Amino acid sequence: MALFYSRELENGATISVWEITESEEELLSLSSVPSDELEELALIKNTKRRRERLAVRALLNEVFEGKVYLGHHDNGRPFLQNSLIEISISHTERFVAILTHPEESVGIDIESLDRDFSAVEKKALSESEIEFLSDKNRDLHLAICWSAKEAIYKRMSLSGVDYSKQILLKRFSPRDEGEIEAFFIHEDGEQMEFELGYTLFEGHVMVWMIG
Repeated sequence: MALFYSRELENGATISVWEITESEEELLSLSSVPSDELEELALIKNTKRRRERLAVRALLNEVFEGKVYLGHHDNGRPFLQNSLIEISISHTERFVAILTHPEESVGIDIESLDRDFSAVEKKALSESEIEFLSDKNRDLHLAICWSAKEAIYKRMSLSGVDYSKQILLKRFSPRDEGEIEAFFIHEDGEQMEFELGYTLFEGHVMVWMIG
């Protein structure tokens, strides 16, 4: 399919999205996969998971001119072993999304709206967030809230985060696209403020850090 969506943000970050329409063999032909990643792929029994991993590699090859080597920190956060560019990755069965920035930490999340997000209300939302949920578009509102908190979690790259107490979203109404103001509260009480952007497309929601 090649690049499905690309967007340059005002803060210098870039969003790139790949639609996974190819077979595993086609993705391999599109990807320049390092030998260590091929060995990891061979250990993955689930075909769908292998295609998702190969689509990530195909998208990296599309975005970067030279070969990049993808590594992961102990907490699972991805990084480029041979580049200082910051990166965040998210994928569903149909799409792979990456957010890159020359120097600032980033976070992106993409979710299929076919998922059941009903558990999010009890699992991840504060009382004030539950109060502003839309009665008419409650499922969509939950999906956007979850994706926003996931994007912030990826940006922070910390373990043991309480989504309902440490990642707080200001009131917003769900639309086809928009912006969300949010806070991250560290365990010592220090607060960080974030602005996120989101868009709906092809039955999916995607949320990213603006700055």
